[in-house]
Amino acid sequence: MTFNTIPLTRIAASLAKAMDIKPPAQADAPLPQIETFVKDHCISGKAERMLIYNPDAIGQWLIQKYTDDFAPVMRHTQLAIPFLTAFPPVTPVCFATMYTGAAPEIHGIRKYEKPVVKTDSLFDAFVRAGKRVALSAITGSSMGIIWSGKDIDYFLEKDGEAATARALELLDEDQYDVIVVYTMEYDDNIHATHPESPVSHASMVRHNQQFAELAEKTTSAWKQYDTLLVYATDHGIHKTIFGTGNHYADIPEDMNVTEFFGIQPAEK
Repeated sequence: MTFNTIPLTRIAASLAKAMDIKPPAQADAPLPQIETFVKDHCISGKAERMLIYNPDAIGQWLIQKYTDDFAPVMRHTQLAIPFLTAFPPVTPVCFATMYTGAAPEIHGIRKYEKPVVKTDSLFDAFVRAGKRVALSAITGSSMGIIWSGKDIDYFLEKDGEAATARALELLDEDQYDVIVVYTMEYDDNIHATHPESPVSHASMVRHNQQFAELAEKTTSAWKQYDTLLVYATDHGIHKTIFGTGNHYADIPEDMNVTEFFGIQPAEK
């Protein structure tokens, strides 16, 4: 197994470009294939609304091995891009990298810790552009902590099921231009068991179904808007010699991820 070559740092500017707004100050360059994809599939030429679903620890090798289980994701997306995540491949490092578009030595999280990120981020870019943003995540999670203090609305729930349910309600209310949803059930279960245990596998399947449910909701709640759907995980995982799951190593199993992008064109 080889390493992917596109760094995770290129997502932030790509998503900003999709909405035709200025990217975070220190973000890496956007990917032209995402720019072309958005322009070719959106009636307006840009994403007017955006749903970002962030499941934790869905490594690329899971997609390759359990491809059928990702049918709900593929049904709502048309573009899949392999990325190399940040090192070390732990949640706060990787999501800080994804949303700032900057490497760990720039955004400052270089190990498993949860400080508030001060580096300019995609959340800041959205707010500067006048976008209304909601983050539905889990209380005490990395996503709920490292992005604290932004001029966005926070909905911190007890678990991923509740975070997804909240996001579905927010879609129905139609008060936001961008909704970010974070779930971590799979990551919790791989640490308690291992990446391919029955309980872990069920969690992976549930994450994919949650994304599909959210995507389906946008077809009615946001039908008048060109909508970009994003399924973007933070890092992969592996089974350790102790028999449990983990993610900390500079190996393809931990470092390779595939992110999915879908366009639902507006009904004009």
